[in-house]
Amino acid sequence: MFEQRLQGSLNAVQSLSQHLTTIREISEVLIGRLADGGTVWTAGNGGSAAQALHFSEELVGRYRDDRRPLASAMLATDPTALTCIANDYGFEAVFERPLTAMGRAVDVLLVLSTSGNSPNLVRALNAATEIGCLTIGLLGGDGGSCRSLCDHAVIVEETDAAFIQDAHQVIIHLLCEAIEQWAMNGSPQEATR
Repeated sequence: MFEQRLQGSLNAVQSLSQHLTTIREISEVLIGRLADGGTVWTAGNGGSAAQALHFSEELVGRYRDDRRPLASAMLATDPTALTCIANDYGFEAVFERPLTAMGRAVDVLLVLSTSGNSPNLVRALNAATEIGCLTIGLLGGDGGSCRSLCDHAVIVEETDAAFIQDAHQVIIHLLCEAIEQWAMNGSPQEATR
């Protein structure tokens, strides 16, 4: 069982080689928005929420090297806001409401989903589009309903959520690597080579 699961994870991560151009483009647009004073908002459910939070903390804190903090936050980290919104407006609004309150046109919304069909992510992507935010998806399966709402997307064409999340984690670290290189050296093109 361990060998089969390990091979499935390796296959999912290896599939990212066909998405390197898109991952490079995503890193460049993230760098561009951060350079313009934008915030990277992230969102996901369950394990994908943990990955969204991980990406944001790497930008605010640091990935590898000491550098200035970069503006990023996961949209559902405050349990009082999360439960208030879910109670009053439904769970479908838990990302949409805070993004509508704080998002700006210079910002980015990055969503993570193994199915691409979470109603709360669909609503957040629609809200981001209304605000004028750039939208990015790290998705699984066929991309689901989120795919068409994303300006840029990497779709890991797997059905097993764990394998999709393994690949998403690698993408997160590739993005962190490029963004940190830019933050240290100042050149988006050099950072993504």
